[in-house]
Amino acid sequence: MRATPYLNFDGTCAEAFRHYERVLGGTILYLQTHGDSPMRNNVGPEWHDRVMHALFQAGELQLMASDAPPSHYEKPSGVYVSLHLDSAAEADRIYAELSEGGEVKMPLQETFWAERFAMFSDRFGTPWMINCEGKARPA
Repeated sequence: MRATPYLNFDGTCAEAFRHYERVLGGTILYLQTHGDSPMRNNVGPEWHDRVMHALFQAGELQLMASDAPPSHYEKPSGVYVSLHLDSAAEADRIYAELSEGGEVKMPLQETFWAERFAMFSDRFGTPWMINCEGKARPA
């Protein structure tokens, strides 16, 4: 079994996934707009550029997403996309780029359990955690 976060956006799904592709070094495997779908004639022209379904992958991370109708969009809360990184330098870079323009809940810092840890939402509203255990800590 595998769990894949499914993110909802308020019209910024394609932009967010292009940003994640650049920052996380992944690939958008699939991105279909309403205008490119068989549903094209069932939605107004204002929906043609909105994403019906998208799939992104970076290493073992997969994210799925779409643009939610305005009456169904809710700001994400209670769940984070948690990135487990191998180096402090990688954690520093990704944090700087993903948190820019977003809302920081806990800035990137050393903790008793990790060389780097942070909690924030990016400028698209996606909640993220960054964790880099780094060197083994004494018990």
